[in-house]
Amino acid sequence: MRPDLAPEHVRPLTPDETFRFSCHPGVACFTDCCRQLDLALSPYDVLRLSKHLGLAPSAFLDQYAVVEQTEGCAFPQVFLCMVDDGRASCPFVTASGCSVYADRPGACRTYPLGRGAFTTPNGDRHEMHVLLTEPHCKGFSEGNRQDITAWQKDQDLSFYNAMNDELLAILQHPGLKDGQQPGPRELEIFLSLYSLDTLRQQLLDATLALPFPITESELQELAAQDLALLRLGIRWLDHVLPKR
Repeated sequence: MRPDLAPEHVRPLTPDETFRFSCHPGVACFTDCCRQLDLALSPYDVLRLSKHLGLAPSAFLDQYAVVEQTEGCAFPQVFLCMVDDGRASCPFVTASGCSVYADRPGACRTYPLGRGAFTTPNGDRHEMHVLLTEPHCKGFSEGNRQDITAWQKDQDLSFYNAMNDELLAILQHPGLKDGQQPGPRELEIFLSLYSLDTLRQQLLDATLALPFPITESELQELAAQDLALLRLGIRWLDHVLPKR
């Protein structure tokens, strides 16, 4: 990102650059960042949150999410519904902090950093980071200085980033880059990544028309393992999306 094109309070961060930040109940702005925000959720975010709450993913979507088709995006985006309390608060924020902290979304874990990832034509994955120095946040005068690697480790981001990056094959699909748009079936498959319980039931009922065979052992794994099922959905969508 060119510095002259970055929005106000957003600064590109190099991998070896350090920053100071800490958030805790003693900070005057504690939980302010959990309000007045548009929080997009990834399929892995929904999987972790639904498990934390003891809900099926489809039930989580019904209770806590809204699906919107954003202009310029090939696929719909899933946003967390905020509470109508005059502050548009996250439904999981409390006076003592986040009630789903152990399974909070990747964007919440990453803050005050922003992360972008992309795949080069030869298949290599790269990432970039920015520092979100929002003026209301007092956390930038707290804690020790640290770099991106230390922050990601502290926030347990490694697996979140890895799982979210598996979607790059879909979001940056070559056919979509050429201007082709997904059809109704592709959109349906994409949203099924957020509703794995429904996808699993269809798989077990043999009502899915997969474009590739799966073995009996694979079927048993998919019946029991959510991550395997999520990866199947991504593989399925990658297979049926328009090619160049």
